[in-house]
Amino acid sequence: MFVDSHCHLSFPELAASLPEIRRAMAEAGVDRALCICTTLEEFETVHALATGHDNFWCTVGVHPDNEGVQEPDLQGLLDRAALPRVVGIGETGLDYYRLGERSVADMAWQRERFRTHIRAAQACAKPLIIHTRSASDDTLAILKEEGEDGRPGAAGGVFHCFTETREVARAALDLGFDISFSGILTFKSAQDLREVATFVPLERMLIETDSPYLAPVPYRGKTNNPSYVPHVAAQIAQLKQCSVEDVGRQTSANFERLFRGVSDGVPA
Repeated sequence: MFVDSHCHLSFPELAASLPEIRRAMAEAGVDRALCICTTLEEFETVHALATGHDNFWCTVGVHPDNEGVQEPDLQGLLDRAALPRVVGIGETGLDYYRLGERSVADMAWQRERFRTHIRAAQACAKPLIIHTRSASDDTLAILKEEGEDGRPGAAGGVFHCFTETREVARAALDLGFDISFSGILTFKSAQDLREVATFVPLERMLIETDSPYLAPVPYRGKTNNPSYVPHVAAQIAQLKQCSVEDVGRQTSANFERLFRGVSDGVPA
């Protein structure tokens, strides 16, 4: 019934407990998960998760925060994207939250990396998984400059773990992107974000854990895992004044629309 559209099962906090996590997912009605790649060095491990389990899929990409790692190029991304069960490009985007002594101008390498991912997604016709933090203006501007405006040839995709304003959500939706909400939505301090989630149409929404991070209430502060994603759905159901089953069905359908092939091998 539920899909975790963004998790990091290759991270050590979760990898050692995979059998237990899979049992917990089944008990919670979480029938699929998308394993997200954050470095090229990590890709083989992430891809093995997807090829080794009939309800996992994966992406290829290099997270904007990751420095001192293998830099992606267009052909390298395309070669990996062509492999079985790779259904998206990312996570990618911009993150200016930890500039430190640097200026925004110093982050040109990050913007160029983002453009490489966008061009790969367009070339292979697979959606982008967008990470943006303290950088929404540049994120939206680069997407527009690279032709990501919903017209033919655009890759589209999802703004994952959304924490931005209603205005940014509207701009992302206008560009043809979906919006994904995480356990942050359940936090007491997240009233502004709940108002954004009320605004975003359920037909354009995904749910995720971003595990091992951001465990939802009542597990906040603990290691997150995909079996907790129904708690995000329950918060959305409350906001949308519908059943949690309705949220599960619609966000699962949205996941299948965005990431083609992710229903293969999953029992109806």
